[in-house]
Amino acid sequence: MKFPRICVKLALCLLPILATPHLWAQGPPFQTDDPVPVDLHHYEFYVFGAMDGTPKEVDSAGPAIEFNWGAIPRVQLHAVLPLGTVAPMNDAVYLPEGTGPITYGFTDMELGAKIAFIKETKHVPQIGSFTMFEMPTGDDTKGLGVGKVWYKLPLWAQKNIGKWTLDGGAGYQVVPQTGFRNFPYGGFLLKRGFSERWEVAAEIFSHGREGSAPAQIQSSTLMDAGAYYHFKNPNHQLLFAYGHSVAGQTENYAYLGLYWTWGKDDKKSAANTLISVQQNKNGL
Repeated sequence: MKFPRICVKLALCLLPILATPHLWAQGPPFQTDDPVPVDLHHYEFYVFGAMDGTPKEVDSAGPAIEFNWGAIPRVQLHAVLPLGTVAPMNDAVYLPEGTGPITYGFTDMELGAKIAFIKETKHVPQIGSFTMFEMPTGDDTKGLGVGKVWYKLPLWAQKNIGKWTLDGGAGYQVVPQTGFRNFPYGGFLLKRGFSERWEVAAEIFSHGREGSAPAQIQSSTLMDAGAYYHFKNPNHQLLFAYGHSVAGQTENYAYLGLYWTWGKDDKKSAANTLISVQQNKNGL
């Protein structure tokens, strides 16, 4: 599969400032996720950059890639590889204020599994989990990682009503490392399709006091807005979002990425569907 040159250019433009264990966008380009796994035998690929800033620190990720695979029915396997990430600088969590060189390297890699427990019906939303494991692949001595495995443990729900999609849920982030804190988070997202090319969404997202002790990252509630632009090929999209805090500590959030999806439908299922259609036409 070939990707356009814009993918590489975007990645180079999104070199970040710093990589620390922040709660990155769960459901690109937003922080609120959904409980819908990738279809069986299908794949998703993102190249993206993301940033979250407060008066105490600025966290960035990118150029990074995300890969999702519909491995078995109603189960998605997930990985995020943060490539070429820039290390701490100035008022960062790992180094004294105003000191520290800029360093490049890998941060902690994210692995996870999204599982749909309850399928959506006319009156019941779809419900599922999206457990994530942050692997200590980054050099914690340079501020590129935590040094231990840490976790994200959320539950999400989704309901579709006409052109509207509602997503929401909550979770808990566990960081079993000295100086770091565990904290709850949750969000609600409202999305609407306006045409074949555009979907627009907004969310409200909150998190508790997070990060490591020196950064003093306090609880915050943000309002984020963004959109999905579908290219002529509907399997290619541009995603972006930006938001700012409305309560708690001052915080900014931004995400920009490119998305591709592809896959092979189950031939047997397709054949059964065709037979069913023919039977209905014949009155069987």
